[in-house]
Amino acid sequence: MQFGFSLLPTADLRAHLAVVDAAERGGLDLVGVQDHPYAPPLVESFSLIATLLARTERLRFFPDVAALPLRPAPMLAQTAATLDVLSGGRFELGLGAGGNWHGIESMGVQRLSPRQAMAALEEAIAVLRALWTPGTADVRGEYHSVTEVHTGPLPAHPIQIWVGSQGPRSFALTGRLADGWAAPIPSYLPYEAWAEGNETISRAATDAGRDPADVLRMAQLVGTITDTPGDRDSTEAREGSAPVRGTADQWASLIARLATEQPFRCFVFWPEQGTVDQVERFAKDVVPAARALLG
Repeated sequence: MQFGFSLLPTADLRAHLAVVDAAERGGLDLVGVQDHPYAPPLVESFSLIATLLARTERLRFFPDVAALPLRPAPMLAQTAATLDVLSGGRFELGLGAGGNWHGIESMGVQRLSPRQAMAALEEAIAVLRALWTPGTADVRGEYHSVTEVHTGPLPAHPIQIWVGSQGPRSFALTGRLADGWAAPIPSYLPYEAWAEGNETISRAATDAGRDPADVLRMAQLVGTITDTPGDRDSTEAREGSAPVRGTADQWASLIARLATEQPFRCFVFWPEQGTVDQVERFAKDVVPAARALLG
């Protein structure tokens, strides 16, 4: 089981350092940095990740998730490998085919159809993996290509590619090719759709000759850890997209249920208020209680 929290990339570095320090001291595994380059005054996520990697020793970081259409795959591969090398193997790559196309188009990128976006994502994954492998990379695609490129820098560890898929085509691609599924927050993919997503991913993995357990499943939960109990609909999170608002024990019960009923093995907390207190509560109260429930 892995646990982490998501961070909105504002320019408030002091606040980010405080919550990241709380996560590291609290024993969390991951920090996801949201990626919204079309939404100033938010800062560029990879630059913030580089800064936070330099200020930490153990935490792993990933963009949650990077908008592929805004980044050519060869440069994305080099950026990811560089962050991994400089941090001693603490970078993973969350990747999306393009969710907010209005924002993406505002940055001068032509909109792709869903089928085109899936083809571009598949090509990008091939380019990324080729450039992270010793030797010469040669991948010819319609959207992403490299031609006899000598690879390097090579990552310090095998970088995981976690796809933020939210439809049948992207679920199938995730099962065939990705190292994990970063389930979109419920405002993009409601709770009741998570089980079907997991089933499609597992089926696609099996059809591709893979073990479905090799595809990490990450549940991303938005909400607030409260002092008083929340109502049942909020804390069970079975349908809809409402934030989870409940006590640490209610959060732990939700996590234990999701890990029991579905193959989720990673949980990322998206605090409604990204405070040190909320991150500490998740690390010190929710995570140990969830682990105890799961044995």
